[in-house]
Amino acid sequence: MSPASTGASTTVGAASTVPDSRMAPGGPGYRRMSFALFLAGVATFALLYSTQALLPLISGDFGVSASEASWTVAAATGGLALFVIPMSALSERFGRRTVMTASLAVAVTVALLVPFASSLTALVVLRAVQGAALAGVPASATAYLAEEVRPRALITAIGLFVAGNSVGGMSGRVITGWVAQEWGWRVALGALGLVAVGCAAAFRLLLPAPRHFTRGSLRPRVLARTVRDHLANPLLRRLYAIGALFMTVFGGVYTVIGYRLTDAPFSLPQGVVGSVFLVYLVGTVSASAAGRLVGRLGRRGALYLGGSTTAAGLLLSLADSLPLVLLGLVLITAGFFAGHAVASSAVSKTATHGRAQASALYQSAYYVGSSAGSTAGAVAFHAGGWAGTVGVGLLAVAGVVGITVLGSLAAARGRSQVVTRTA
Repeated sequence: MSPASTGASTTVGAASTVPDSRMAPGGPGYRRMSFALFLAGVATFALLYSTQALLPLISGDFGVSASEASWTVAAATGGLALFVIPMSALSERFGRRTVMTASLAVAVTVALLVPFASSLTALVVLRAVQGAALAGVPASATAYLAEEVRPRALITAIGLFVAGNSVGGMSGRVITGWVAQEWGWRVALGALGLVAVGCAAAFRLLLPAPRHFTRGSLRPRVLARTVRDHLANPLLRRLYAIGALFMTVFGGVYTVIGYRLTDAPFSLPQGVVGSVFLVYLVGTVSASAAGRLVGRLGRRGALYLGGSTTAAGLLLSLADSLPLVLLGLVLITAGFFAGHAVASSAVSKTATHGRAQASALYQSAYYVGSSAGSTAGAVAFHAGGWAGTVGVGLLAVAGVVGITVLGSLAAARGRSQVVTRTA
């Protein structure tokens, strides 16, 4: 059965006599493409987590608890998780660039409405719509890269997109933190919406038209078969679980950290708390270095390193010393972004057809993890303080390590079976 008949897209392979026309570092269009997707990542993460640094202010304005305010984050990530697979199907039919453009256009429009929410319920609903709109970006972006970039450059290209995620997450929180300190959280969200409008416009102007996209099918039966094929792949299942667990840690930590730093013994002002998110720059570096890590350590070695770095950061963050807490956040951020870049690029390389659906399943699991982490981290903080949030994170890291160990054992069994058959 041809890829087109399964709803998959195809890429133009590099034959021995035909030059590979896909993009590569230093080649035509590569820098424009990288910067365009970097900006898409900035806009996506800035909008998706726009309320996270502002949760203490939102709690105070609406008179709600941390766990109730955390729904402004969980609704957005939950909306993305629910709609990422349908959006990926639309990208198979209408094209990656078209879907990403439409998604960003709707998301930035909602961003300009969010500051006018009259109640927590209205804010949560708008954030859910915003998350659903943003669902068209992540899976379409990785599918675009898998089709338009040469295989050897794929991990680096996806790492740059993930780096844009980290810059967006950082800049969104820093901007909202300082603006909110002077003019309140509503003005802060409005300012961030204007920044996202600029990123979305530049993305559309810069992204090269796809050259290797093949239109797929929108038939539900074909989509269901493609999704079933991916879920039947043990490696893809492990990668989906790893993405969800890494994001559980990250979502929990960064949803609650604002409450911890504004409370005693730190009692930091909102602007300074927002600036703490500058540690996301560490994630930019670690995500961009994912390709080199895999080259030196292998995929599983890089995942072990990401998990152990994250765990070390969680333990350090328990200290009542601000420098140690900040160092802990640096390690958590570095470990998370490295692990995420490795796992997401492995999904794109593993899928042999329906790459948009394969990436969408990863993104769905990833943002389910974010929603679960945001809620569980806030509930644990309410019940047991920061130590409770750290406990949730350590359990998730243990899951990452356990799944990676299972992958190592499965690979070893596969090698032994090959040796037995060839002996």
